[in-house]
Amino acid sequence: MNFCSHCGAPVRIEIPAGDNRPRHVCTACGAIHYHNPKMVVGCIPEWEDKILLCRRAIEPKYGLWTLPAGFMENGETTAEGAARETLEEAGARVDIIGLYSMISLPDINQVYLVFRARLLHLDFIPGEESLEAGLFAENEIPWDDLAFRTIHRTLMHYYEDRRRGDYPMHMGEIFHKPR
Repeated sequence: MNFCSHCGAPVRIEIPAGDNRPRHVCTACGAIHYHNPKMVVGCIPEWEDKILLCRRAIEPKYGLWTLPAGFMENGETTAEGAARETLEEAGARVDIIGLYSMISLPDINQVYLVFRARLLHLDFIPGEESLEAGLFAENEIPWDDLAFRTIHRTLMHYYEDRRRGDYPMHMGEIFHKPR
């Protein structure tokens, strides 16, 4: 960030009074510009013993498989965002069951929230960001072609929990850089 979105003056990085982190601060009006993590919301859409996956038609990870998910929009709840992303990416309508996993990715300033959801119909089609959308049983999951570590971890928990018949909330973090 080079200029203030309030007045257009240059910004500099400094630690504002009462804060403990460097922020972009306007040199003219003093506005503090906070940059916070982005929320990625998505679903595990369930149909009988299968789940719905999408093959990505965009970067990053073009051509790899993922759960329908994307960035949350202003003015929506996390569950609304997850349902919207499922509709946009797979043309599928879902009934949200509940929050299933939360994974923090501090190195890239993201938090993934994945909900369990019941697929309401089988009339799904790939959206603009998907090459394909399909239902997969556990033994059909393309484990080596999953786009993101968050999705891999979430699905590993999901199938372990399904075998037990209990779906607790999972929390964790994934670091890309050594700590």
